[in-house]
Amino acid sequence: MLQVAFIRENKDTVLKGLAKRNFADAETILNKVVSTDDGRRNAQTELDNTLAESNKLSKEIGMLFRTGEVKKANELKAKTGRLKEDSKILIEKLNALAEELQELLYQIPNVPHASVPAGTSEEDNETIFEEGSIPNLHEGALPHWELAKKYDIIDFELGNKITGAGFPVYKGKGARLQRALINYFLDKNAAAGYNEVQVPHLVNEESGKGTGQLPDKEGQMYHVGLDNLYLIPTGEVPVTNIYRDVLLKESDFPITNTAYTPCFRREAGSYGAHVRGLNRLHQFDKVEIIRLEHPSNSYTALDGMVEHVKGILQELKLPYRILRLCGGDLGFTATLTFDFEVFSTAQDRWLEISSVSNFETFQANRLKLRFKNENGKSELAHTLNGSSLALPRVLAGILENCQTPEGIKIPEVLIPYCGFDMIN
Repeated sequence: MLQVAFIRENKDTVLKGLAKRNFADAETILNKVVSTDDGRRNAQTELDNTLAESNKLSKEIGMLFRTGEVKKANELKAKTGRLKEDSKILIEKLNALAEELQELLYQIPNVPHASVPAGTSEEDNETIFEEGSIPNLHEGALPHWELAKKYDIIDFELGNKITGAGFPVYKGKGARLQRALINYFLDKNAAAGYNEVQVPHLVNEESGKGTGQLPDKEGQMYHVGLDNLYLIPTGEVPVTNIYRDVLLKESDFPITNTAYTPCFRREAGSYGAHVRGLNRLHQFDKVEIIRLEHPSNSYTALDGMVEHVKGILQELKLPYRILRLCGGDLGFTATLTFDFEVFSTAQDRWLEISSVSNFETFQANRLKLRFKNENGKSELAHTLNGSSLALPRVLAGILENCQTPEGIKIPEVLIPYCGFDMIN
C-alpha cells in the first residue's frame, strides 16, 4: 500500500497516476486519507500530553504523601483518575482512526510508473517486442483440447468428474511433459542465480494482505473457512511473505528466489470459448521468480527478469510478444508490468503466459519489509516477481504450434527432460 507521507508530499503525482488507472473518486479518497491521518495525529498528540501530565502528577503525589500533604495528594490522585479515563477514551479513538486509515489505504492501488500508458482495457496495452515465426500448420490442425483427447494426454472430463471444470488430469506423456517443463524452468532459473525454495500452498490472512491479494482479490481465492487459510493463487504470495517483518542489510541485496507451486484461482465469471481447455483453469502449475532489490536497482532488475523470460521462450522456439500493460489493465499492486504472450496457431490468438512486475515499495510497506541504508536508517525495499513460466498456456502453445500430421514434436531443449521427442 502507499505510504501516507508519500500521499501527502506527492498528491498531484498520485492523482495523475490513479487517473491512468481510471480509479474512481481518487481525490475524495486521498483527501479522506489526509483528514483521517490528521485526526490520528491530533489524537496521538492529545494522548501523549495526557499521559505526560498523568506521569507528572503521579510523581507529585508520591512527594506529597512523603511530606504528609495527604489532602492535596488525594486531590491530585482524583485528577489522575480522570486523566486515566481520558487516556482510555483517547486510545480507543486512536485505534479506531488507525484502523479506518488502514482500510482507506487498502482501497488505493499502486501508482503506475511514468512509462505506463493510459488506457481502459487490454486493447490499450502496448506491444514493445515480438519474436519468432508463426508456423504454417498442416490442413486439419487441431486446437490443444482436441489434440489432448486425440493422444490421450490430458483428460478434462475426468477432472470434471473428480473435482469440477477447470481441474484437468494429465496422463502419460502429457504428465511427463508437464513435469519436464517444471524441471526445465527451475533449472533455467537456478542457472540464472535464483535460489529454489519449496513453500506452503496455503497461507494465512496476513500473508494475503502482505502481497496485496487481500482484501482486493478474496473473491478469486479459495478459502478454507474452518482454519481461515487461503489456497495460493500464485507462488509470489508465500515466497514474498518469507520476508514479512524482516529488517535486511544493504549487503543482502539482491535476494532472488524461485519456486514451483500449484496455483488455485476461482476465476469467478469466466466462461465462453476463450476459456476452453488449458486457456483458463482453477488449478494450474507455475514456476515463479521473486526478487527483493535496493530501490536504486529495481528497474535494472526488472529489465533483467524480462530478458531471462525471453531467453526461455527463445529456447522453446515459440512465437511470442511482450506487452507493456496500460493503466486500466495493470494489477492492483504493480507499478509497471510486462506481459508475455505466446501465439496459439490453432486458435489464431495470443495467450498470456507470464507477467513480470515491479511493485516498488507497495508490497514492502504492507509486509514491513525494510533494510538499513548506508546512513543507518530504515528504508522500504522494492519487490518484484515474474512467471517463468505458467505452464497451461505454454503447454497449449507447444501442443498447437508443434503439431504435425505424424504427431507433436517436442521442443529440442525439453527432450532430455521428457525422455521422448514425439507425442503420437
